[in-house]
Amino acid sequence: MSARGDSKAQYQLYKLYAKAMLNVSYRMMRNVEDAEDMLQEAFTEAFKKLNYFRFEATFGSWLKKIVVNRCMNELRRRKADLQFFDDMQRFEQRTEEELVLPELSVDKVKQAMESLPGGSRMIFSLYVLEGYDHNEISDILQISVSTSKSQYMRARLQVKQLLIQQGYEN
Repeated sequence: MSARGDSKAQYQLYKLYAKAMLNVSYRMMRNVEDAEDMLQEAFTEAFKKLNYFRFEATFGSWLKKIVVNRCMNELRRRKADLQFFDDMQRFEQRTEEELVLPELSVDKVKQAMESLPGGSRMIFSLYVLEGYDHNEISDILQISVSTSKSQYMRARLQVKQLLIQQGYEN
């Protein structure tokens, strides 16, 4: 394939995935300029590593992982503070039924999520909005699965309380 063909294909991939990946990046970075920077870096990395793509997942999910990792690395570089909670055991004992979010509009959840501390917001976003499980989150953030679960549960409770305060009733 010629260099011109490669750039056309890359442009098509960019057009197809840029908006969705910008949303992922923005939810993590909380700033349009930073989100755009991370998006560009993620696409550059993806295009450089395209020969490593093994078709075990969709290109979109592979790219999303690169975007998330880029954002995480940048936030770590900035010494983003992940908040770890002392009361993990209390939250780990909750049943799965208690963890299910009631059906809400995504916009309301996103708005409530903005009030969460950085680490909790990130875990909540990765779990609820991006669909990662706690094992994947622990790998991405380099934290334990139990920490991911406890931070998610704490974030979920905070979001629920905020939604109730805003007039949402279960």
